[in-house]
Amino acid sequence: MLKSIVNIIFLTLSFCVAMISVSCQDSSDDVFDIVTPEEEIDYKLPDIDLSNWKVTLPVGNPTEVLPPEILDYATNETLKPFMYNDSIEGALVFYTYPGASTANSSYSRTELRELMNPQDYGKMNWTFAQGGYMKGTLAMSDISKDGEGDYHRAIIMQIHGRLTDEQRDLIGAKDNNAPPILKIYWANGTVRVKTKVLKNLNASYEEMLETDTWGDDAGYTFSEAVGFGKFTLEVKVSDGRMEVILNGKESVIYDNIHIEKWGVFENYFKAGNYLVTHDENAFSKVKYYELEVNHE
Repeated sequence: MLKSIVNIIFLTLSFCVAMISVSCQDSSDDVFDIVTPEEEIDYKLPDIDLSNWKVTLPVGNPTEVLPPEILDYATNETLKPFMYNDSIEGALVFYTYPGASTANSSYSRTELRELMNPQDYGKMNWTFAQGGYMKGTLAMSDISKDGEGDYHRAIIMQIHGRLTDEQRDLIGAKDNNAPPILKIYWANGTVRVKTKVLKNLNASYEEMLETDTWGDDAGYTFSEAVGFGKFTLEVKVSDGRMEVILNGKESVIYDNIHIEKWGVFENYFKAGNYLVTHDENAFSKVKYYELEVNHE
């Protein structure tokens, strides 16, 4: 009797094992490969060539890093806290806070400055008659709030004017600085554009070279909110004309007498993170996924 029970149990177990084996063979298509954590991560790098850019940092006097050193930003100990890769999203992060500022500003930045010829430290620039184009894909990653609970503002793109050495000497200026004809802000989840206008349209050539001759316009805010999402900005410049385009859909065009008069200046593009506040503990992080400039 005991022997019969043992035989029944053995046969039952054998049948179950056989069925499991057949089931596994039949469902081979449903078996998933084991993926290691390293294989799951798709590392990406930003599509940005830094060969013709220098960066200003919110430390030092302030500190600037030029090519070729800027090309090694991922391992450069000076740059690493302020300019680093987000290799999951494929973005270059610009981080800043109130700190050191340039001579003609009281605000701090981690911001790129275009260098047409990296060997001359920014002496070679371009005019509106020569034209220029800048396109960037970016996002506000994180930014602090003020005491009222509103987000601080950051300038994410610029076109800055520059005096030639001859113009500087003509008006007795202490440096080659001229006003910025274009400032593009991230402002509480929107993109806002500011430009310059002549206070006196009858100003002489020499007077137009003076910073105080130019005032701020009323500004333009794009209707599409960008929030903390990714968006694309294009800036197109030609003789007597400037256009800013958001996400390839909405644009604002400046082709008035003020832009025509602006033709007296040389210019350069800027892009990055220029935080417009002195508030304690303020900060901002801007991510750039793509950035290109040309003057064809």
